[in-house]
Amino acid sequence: MLPALERRHDVLAPTLAGHAGGPPIEGELSDATLADAVEHAMDEAGFETAHLVGNSLGGYVALQLAARGRAKTVVAFAPAGGWAPGDESYRETLAVQANMVQLVKNVAPQADALVATPEGRRRATQLLTTNFEHIPAELIAHQMLGVAACDAALPLIDHALREGFGLDAEKITCPVRIVWGTDDALLPWPLAAARYRNDWLPHADWIELDGVGHCPQLDVPLEAAELILGFTQR
Repeated sequence: MLPALERRHDVLAPTLAGHAGGPPIEGELSDATLADAVEHAMDEAGFETAHLVGNSLGGYVALQLAARGRAKTVVAFAPAGGWAPGDESYRETLAVQANMVQLVKNVAPQADALVATPEGRRRATQLLTTNFEHIPAELIAHQMLGVAACDAALPLIDHALREGFGLDAEKITCPVRIVWGTDDALLPWPLAAARYRNDWLPHADWIELDGVGHCPQLDVPLEAAELILGFTQR
């Protein structure tokens, strides 16, 4: 999506702390750790506020930053943390993610061979997208290596299991658009969106993408870009 966004905006695309290519996580992990690092990157780049976009954990972090007053708008693709209070199914989801991380670590040395076939590319993307044929094999391999090199994955999952997800939603005053694929296999719609829809952000602009998976920016990149640009340029 970046070329489409860069034609209309100055774009900063930071990697989350503890993820492959991102800054290390220093000190004790907390709910604020990832948002603190992105806020620092914004400060370094000279962005007092920005149109914030994120997917999954990145969507949750974008909303955390909005609560700090750093957002002009937010477009969140299937943001994490939206299970209803008392819904323990998030533990199963996080267990699936932990298992996925370990599996990817095991197969990462053979990533190029795995993505050389359509069947391998489907296996590598089945939790993220419904459409995969258009995604370049080298991008899928790159993502696999990124997962394998994400040192913070298991500590972040452990932290979420212990502490859950919190959001100062009442402090979010900017426009928010939330986009969710109806075929999301990682954060199932509408179960994983319940708290956002019913408690935190019921008045957000809600978009359902029929037949799309967890990562619209990979699944339907042109449509995803238009959903961002159509919101930032209102």
